[in-house]
Amino acid sequence: MAKRVRLGAGSGFWGDAQDPAQELLERGNLDYLCFDYLAELTMALLQRQKLKRPDAGYVPDAVQTMINLLPRATAVGTKLISNGGGVNPRAAAQRIAEGARQAGLAGTRIALIEGDDMLDKLDDLMGQGVPLRSMDTGDENFAAIRDRVVCANVYTDSSGITAGLEGDADVVIAGRVSDNALYVGPLAHEFGWRRDTAHIDRYAAAVTLGHIVECAAGCSGGMSSRFAEMPHMGRAGFPILEVGADAEAIVTKLSGTGGRVDEWTIKEHLVYEVGDPRRYLMPDAVADFTSLKLIDEGEDRVRVSGVRGEAAPDLWKLVVGYQDGWIGETMAFFPWPYAYDRAVKARETMLERFERMGLAAEQIHFDFVGLNTLHGPAATFPGREQANELPEVGLRCAVRTRTAEEADKVRRAGTNLWIMGPGGTSFGTPMKPRPVISLWPTLIPRAAVEQKTEILKA
Repeated sequence: MAKRVRLGAGSGFWGDAQDPAQELLERGNLDYLCFDYLAELTMALLQRQKLKRPDAGYVPDAVQTMINLLPRATAVGTKLISNGGGVNPRAAAQRIAEGARQAGLAGTRIALIEGDDMLDKLDDLMGQGVPLRSMDTGDENFAAIRDRVVCANVYTDSSGITAGLEGDADVVIAGRVSDNALYVGPLAHEFGWRRDTAHIDRYAAAVTLGHIVECAAGCSGGMSSRFAEMPHMGRAGFPILEVGADAEAIVTKLSGTGGRVDEWTIKEHLVYEVGDPRRYLMPDAVADFTSLKLIDEGEDRVRVSGVRGEAAPDLWKLVVGYQDGWIGETMAFFPWPYAYDRAVKARETMLERFERMGLAAEQIHFDFVGLNTLHGPAATFPGREQANELPEVGLRCAVRTRTAEEADKVRRAGTNLWIMGPGGTSFGTPMKPRPVISLWPTLIPRAAVEQKTEILKA
């Protein structure tokens, strides 16, 4: 029988449920269990932690999960792969090594992947004439934010992960590799794929498969438009990939778990975070999603085949996080009758308080919770009379300022509503000002990125 590799998705984000990963390890007969923890803002938050404590900067949940699962993973021969190293994968790897020793697993091999942190290379890139143009706004004046930058991490390919596995690693811990690289790396290692024209389609297929499962329950019933049909999502099964050397695969989940894997759930996640489906640009390859075929084989099994693609792009995405002022926020709720009128009066009162306080605001934003919080200006207003018949309406105010002191005026104005506001005003705990980290996504030559793989022993 042709070789098949089984990979499980153990996490889709920082904060995901942990019991499905344990269940995958117990019953999944897996070769690899992969954990995605990082979002773009996560890197900036982790960098702020590292600035306060040099031994911080990784995802604590990720490291503890690796330590907790390692005894069972060792017993069943499953390798663990994670990007939970965040902005400090070295500290994460050292902590995992320490945990392995404490668990009696001395000799555990941990692959440490570095090279995505470009913070110290920004000035060199600028000096070389790399434009660092914002992909969001087209702004080329990167120098205007340079002194406020707190992190700069490039999405890297799977080559570091593959190298770690070729070094016989039991655990791989990385920073900002692309999400799907967590799956591409072990497949390239297992099947010996080369980065040339002969195996481009296989890399593109692996990128596609990684994209499908990287958000865990996102392809097994989570976030579905058919949410009402999805059974027992509180114990949803996380997805499993069964992949052959030609990169044709089955997406499935454990029997007896909640959720569903069918053609619809796969399609829903296939178009998640996608611009041009014909050119899904990733550091490992460019995948053409329009070329693939999905066959629903029933019993939570969907076959994915036929993916075509192109060689990896010469430019890789760099996400820069920079300090961009402060946010002050407050919220209050108002009951029937006249719930909407009460909220409108509270907004008027807050604006008067801001004026008397001399608030220096860059932006003031109000939402009527229950009417336009999610849809904003696209929301259809039911009319004042109908809005006043709602059981309750909330008022949320968010203000952007340059300093924490100015942002704190929003909290104070919110507490002023407790007596100055309309009768029936209710409120929660006042919110402290919080710093704003804005993102500047840009492109840099992949030749400027040097990944490094090191094996640590517990």
